[in-house]
Amino acid sequence: MFKSIVVVSVLLILGSIGFLLGRSAEIPSSGPYEDPILQMLEAVRVEHPFPALAAAVIVDGRTVFTNAVGFRRLGGPERVTAEDRFHIGSVTKSMTATLAARLVEEGKIAWTTTIGELFPELEETMHADYRGVTLEQLLSNRGGMPARPPTTLWIRAWEGRGTPDEQRLEFVRGLLAGEPEVKPGSRSVYSNQGYAVAGVMLERAGGQPWEALMRGLLFEPLGMTTAGFGAPATPGEVDQPWGHSKPMFSGLRAVPPGPRADNPPAIGPAGTVHCSLGDLAKYVALHLAGARGGTNLLEAATFKKLHTPAGHDYALGWVVLERGWAGGRVLMHNGSNTMFYVVVWIAPERNSAVIVATNVGADLAFKGCDQAVGKLIEAFFPKGQGL
Repeated sequence: MFKSIVVVSVLLILGSIGFLLGRSAEIPSSGPYEDPILQMLEAVRVEHPFPALAAAVIVDGRTVFTNAVGFRRLGGPERVTAEDRFHIGSVTKSMTATLAARLVEEGKIAWTTTIGELFPELEETMHADYRGVTLEQLLSNRGGMPARPPTTLWIRAWEGRGTPDEQRLEFVRGLLAGEPEVKPGSRSVYSNQGYAVAGVMLERAGGQPWEALMRGLLFEPLGMTTAGFGAPATPGEVDQPWGHSKPMFSGLRAVPPGPRADNPPAIGPAGTVHCSLGDLAKYVALHLAGARGGTNLLEAATFKKLHTPAGHDYALGWVVLERGWAGGRVLMHNGSNTMFYVVVWIAPERNSAVIVATNVGADLAFKGCDQAVGKLIEAFFPKGQGL
């Protein structure tokens, strides 16, 4: 039986109902569709209800399906397409870990490089417990970093002063001056803040902003031409899906694209990437191939490092589980900026993967996206093969 594990961080809270655009509306049909998979996705979309629902499926290492149903914005006429871009939230974390792996293989940083080594100028202000925290500990959520950012730092992060890398550095300086939530290395604390620190470490090692490193070392080699950062749509346009939120005491609302339609750049390495599901499938296929023996981009031993839990079930940007339909081990992660949601399941033993996304925030999206994943598994992996 298919069962999801939720690993979504609390990322972005929109406190002002006035900021959100438009009234809630009934979810209209975007069908009919001749393709039975699209018929299924449309039925799930309307049932839950979502403005849009998208999916991609990899079988035998090859993307065999990628498409979407519904609308870019609630109440608007613009239909989603297979090429539309969705925000992937905390799935960004595994991308940051993969970027780290590339820099490790290039010899620019090591998994054991410590915060203290890369931030010598902060020796007097940094909490002593953070000095020996390693890159690997940060990427496996075992660096002692807080699950929630200090309020004053979070407010400053939303002010958005300076370039994205300048904003991150200021945020990280404030984090490192505080006390760890737990003793580093003692246990796992799921933390966007830890990934922000790791991102700044990678910037120092790579000599470029995190965004530039991601483009040059990950997106471009994989041909991910739709990948970018922040809300997918152009401000003032409906050229890509808009995110949707549900304020307290109100119905579902479309969130206009702009600076406050996503997480602040300060925590970019934890969750600000968007891309089409076709491009996300290229990235997922990289890890699928890596789990089965390596690729031209990274060595097999490096993928083993990325996919091995550092305690309990969390590896470096991936949750490692066992599932019957997958024939054993799976790599899973989901993500949300509270206005979009995506979930990824990778089954190395089957050489296959399933991806589902919607433009609705996390709490509203779990059940429907899990249902869609389950139906895609039933459709693409016959029971005779061990579902």
